[in-house]
Amino acid sequence: METLQQFQMYLKENEKSSSTQKCYVRFVSNMLRDTNGKIEKECLLDYRAELIHKYSSSTVNSYMAALNAYLAFLGKDWRLKFVKVQKKVYIEESRDLTKKEYEKLLEACEKNTRMSLVIQTIGSTGIRISELHYVTVKALEKGKIQVICKGKIREILLPDLLIKRLMEYCEKEGIYEGEVFVTRNGKSMDRSNIWRNMKRICKRAGICESKVYPHNLRHLFAKVYYEKEKDLPKLADLLGHSNIETTRIYLITDGKSHRKQINSLGLVR
Repeated sequence: METLQQFQMYLKENEKSSSTQKCYVRFVSNMLRDTNGKIEKECLLDYRAELIHKYSSSTVNSYMAALNAYLAFLGKDWRLKFVKVQKKVYIEESRDLTKKEYEKLLEACEKNTRMSLVIQTIGSTGIRISELHYVTVKALEKGKIQVICKGKIREILLPDLLIKRLMEYCEKEGIYEGEVFVTRNGKSMDRSNIWRNMKRICKRAGICESKVYPHNLRHLFAKVYYEKEKDLPKLADLLGHSNIETTRIYLITDGKSHRKQINSLGLVR
């Protein structure tokens, strides 16, 4: 337990986000439990093989990232290889949130103004859910938020109508300083309570649960922005991506659109 706490401090010192810290510590804790604490290359290679049979490639690679960070923390001079994954050219329709469905989500919020504004804030700015706490009363007054993530600082302009709606909300709720999105106890809204609220809302809206999660709002922002502006480098800056290839992943079309494209080629007689 003490070693895991030290590992978390190591991650913090290396400027990993709080969500990444929790994820890495959880994965390493699982590994230590499943391997009886053995940190030997052959043992971890066997563990990697078990993960490949059990989880998706993306989950396995998340594990590898966590375990490699732990090996670096321990001062080991070897690392585990990531699973090579061929990039998909389309996204499954069951995970593709459309703008129409986004609007249905907002309608389903009914009297839950706070969740409606959380969804609109992430959807209209493309910020990560972990960056939501940067939306403060002071930021509304300035018309922009300053986000610090992975050692980088970026400024994000807030849409005028969003500023107006958030200021109205703050006035109604008596929020005069600090974060806009807080619980009844005055604590920051976290990933878990936002996730639970979104799942309840999606059921009322009649939208598939697999489409409704905070990060998908970020993907929706990317798709809508690119469809309108066709400016990939600027979109990468807005999303806080160092690698433009990461941004391209956000723009993958759904399976139906991809099928329409290949059918239009006219290469079958």
